[in-house]
Amino acid sequence: MRRIGIRHRIGGITVFAAPGASGRCRAAFVAGRAVGPAVQRNRAKRRLREAFAQVPIRVDRDYVVTATSAVTEVPFEDLVGWLTRAVTEEE
Repeated sequence: MRRIGIRHRIGGITVFAAPGASGRCRAAFVAGRAVGPAVQRNRAKRRLREAFAQVPIRVDRDYVVTATSAVTEVPFEDLVGWLTRAVTEEE
C-alpha cells in the first residue's frame, strides 16, 4: 500500500489511497500508541470510521487512515473536512 499508494497528511490524519483489486472500497483505520491509552485509541478509530462513512469515496480504491492524538480532540466537523480533503485531493 505504501509503495503504490498516494499519501496525504492533513490535520491530524494521514490517508494512504491505492487502487483496489476487489472492485469495492476497503478501509483500515490505525491509531498507534502515540494517540494514547487503549480507550483513546479506540475512540479515535470509532471517530474515523464514522467520519469516513460521511465522505464521498471512490469505489475502486483501498484506504488506510492513520490517526494522531488530535483526532480525539478535534470537533467532528473538522475531522470530516480533513478526510474529505484527503480523499478528494488524490483524484
